[in-house]
Amino acid sequence: MEIAGIRFAPLKIPMDRRLQTFAAGTGFVWLIFGGLISLLFSVYLLLFTRYWHVTLLYLLWFVFWDKDTSQQGGRPWHWVRSWRWWKYMKEYFPVTLERLPWVDLDPGKNYLFCCFPHGMLSLGVFCSFATDYGDFKTYFPHHTPHVVTLSQHYIMPFFREMGLALGGISAEANAINYILKYPEGGHVCVLMPGGAQESYYCKPGQYKIILHKRKGFIKLALKNGTALVPVLSFGETDTFDQVEGNTLRKIQENIRKWIGLAPVVPVGRGFFQYTFGLVPRRKPIRVVVGQPMEVPKLENPTPDEIEEYHTKFVEHLQRMFEEQKYNYLQNAEDTKLVIA
Repeated sequence: MEIAGIRFAPLKIPMDRRLQTFAAGTGFVWLIFGGLISLLFSVYLLLFTRYWHVTLLYLLWFVFWDKDTSQQGGRPWHWVRSWRWWKYMKEYFPVTLERLPWVDLDPGKNYLFCCFPHGMLSLGVFCSFATDYGDFKTYFPHHTPHVVTLSQHYIMPFFREMGLALGGISAEANAINYILKYPEGGHVCVLMPGGAQESYYCKPGQYKIILHKRKGFIKLALKNGTALVPVLSFGETDTFDQVEGNTLRKIQENIRKWIGLAPVVPVGRGFFQYTFGLVPRRKPIRVVVGQPMEVPKLENPTPDEIEEYHTKFVEHLQRMFEEQKYNYLQNAEDTKLVIA
């Protein structure tokens, strides 16, 4: 419905569609502000309620006994990963996980999934690998996914418990190394090498990623002999636009260096159908798992060896994008993968 040039969301919407929109909006807000909300809630419990002693015990427990869990494989919990909230969130866009027909994973090996682009908040990666509704087990029944997220998430009371329950681990090198070293195999680290800084490039139809200076994951893969698997989220950058400006970018960068998150100003779906808002736009996201790139196991890889395999991975990723974009993008011929 359109009035005076303003497009409103339709009033008659099936309940499932309303639930999907609610799940996508609240899910996005929770993933951004959940840490702060949980911290304020903890302060409230501690200072203003009769549950202060229980809250204090919990805080002492995670600070002194449980603080390293995010660096030691995490604590995934099927009950949380199977909440219907995530199902509605996945169906909102919708998000679909696919693999190239010839891709298979060896049950006796670990893998490092390298996902691009980051987008505003890696919604495709979250729905595909951090919940039980993403069909990961359908394609890779012998592997367990561990989504790598900012270490700051795991110092926030209560919020950290959800992150761990969803299968998250810290982005620190020793946490990733812990997973890749599992001797029996059967584990997948899901990493966004571009990190939070890559969210600055989240623009509809744009595929610009940060990779040229990101080489730490190559070193970890070489030290463990872990195959690198390119993963592309087609449509990820269509879910949000953002407000931009030189002065704003300087402020954002200063804040990002302090808190680890890129404080972008999202332009999504609000009360009007396409205006400022924290509800993502309803655009399909297709997360595609590509062919693993095998690497040798080198106990102490040299800078030249890291550079060699980084170059090979960049070429591997670009080749996959060029081959697959015609299957998922409308303006495929004019769309390029730009690497910064």
